[in-house]
Amino acid sequence: MSLPHNDGTMLTCTSAQAARSISRTDLYYGVFGFISDFLHKLGIAAPGDWGWVTVVVTFLIAGLAAWQFMPRVRLYSLRVGWADEPNPRRLNREPLPNAGGLAIFASVIVALVIATLLRRIVIQDVQVQILAILLGGSFLIMAGFIDDQFGLPPVFRLLVQLVAALLLAGVGIRIEVTFGGSLAVVLSIILTVIWIMAVTNAINLLDGVDGLAGGVSFITAMSLLAVSAQDQAKAAATLVLAALAGAALGFLRHNFPPSRIIMGDSGAYFFGFVLSASSILGSLKITTIFSLFPTVFFLLLAFAVPLADTVQVVFRRLIRRKNPLSTPGRDHLHHGLLARGLSQTRTTLILWGVTLLANLVALVVQGMAAAVVVSTGVGIVVLLSFIVWLRRRALRKAVQSAQQGQPQL
Repeated sequence: MSLPHNDGTMLTCTSAQAARSISRTDLYYGVFGFISDFLHKLGIAAPGDWGWVTVVVTFLIAGLAAWQFMPRVRLYSLRVGWADEPNPRRLNREPLPNAGGLAIFASVIVALVIATLLRRIVIQDVQVQILAILLGGSFLIMAGFIDDQFGLPPVFRLLVQLVAALLLAGVGIRIEVTFGGSLAVVLSIILTVIWIMAVTNAINLLDGVDGLAGGVSFITAMSLLAVSAQDQAKAAATLVLAALAGAALGFLRHNFPPSRIIMGDSGAYFFGFVLSASSILGSLKITTIFSLFPTVFFLLLAFAVPLADTVQVVFRRLIRRKNPLSTPGRDHLHHGLLARGLSQTRTTLILWGVTLLANLVALVVQGMAAAVVVSTGVGIVVLLSFIVWLRRRALRKAVQSAQQGQPQL
């Protein structure tokens, strides 16, 4: 009598388990389908594949790595003297660690290595391009770091930038020019070198206020990421930009005013180099002299703030008959805002806003769908707001602890 009862009970339990299993499966596919549909609306290449998960993980790992690396690099920098001392030209009133670029570079490397493990087959297709960008970036990291600590002649810094740009052109990362006959390759290399060196120096010159260069780099990286994600041919750019954007966000947690560490020339050069390389990576081609103008218009909008700052600084210094690269001064856009009585925080936020607006217009010019433009803008604002809130909360806690006489690291 008990056997049929037991069998019935077993059958009932099995049915319940099967129902729960089916429910979990439906939920899984429902969530995956929703995400896939959303990515499809954004124009993401191959939304049904798991490549986008690798991009998200790369972004998160780079952000967390930079977040965790910065305090340790800061303490070590103070111990060994890697810091900018106060002077009339600088805004800091106490030694400020300037080795943040090393932590940024390490964060990008860690994220891309893990991405390689996650998507080995896909990464192999773009491995040469990624390695070329990282190798060129390492040249600039070293040159910038040595310049921060000991000083380097401007000509030497330009030569390092030239070598890094030629490295990119040598592996095919260049603005492709298909007109001009036998001169097409030469024109491609010249345009690529000019663009790489211009953006690299523009980001470096912009790095004069806490949070400014990091925020501008983050906004630009996210906008370029929105474009590169539309095309599988730009898989290398997508991964590199995800790592760079994540590292920039993690860095801003410690760099938003009042800053605890700055990126230095090493970080600024690295940001500028990687952003400029990523902006031309993939399938950027100029087929006629007329197609040069929309291409240049898009790139100029994406990098509007740093390039505008550089142009006006160069002209001002040339008018005064001074070397634009070796003559320090308080003639940047952020210096003009500070002179009007604005704080570093407001100056940074205003130039962030201008950069975001210019990048959203650039996305429209590039022909991105409204959903892409809106999602990119909202995502940037939400992430930056979160970082600013975290930095402000940490500052309030530090002030309260100082008032209570507790030691602060």
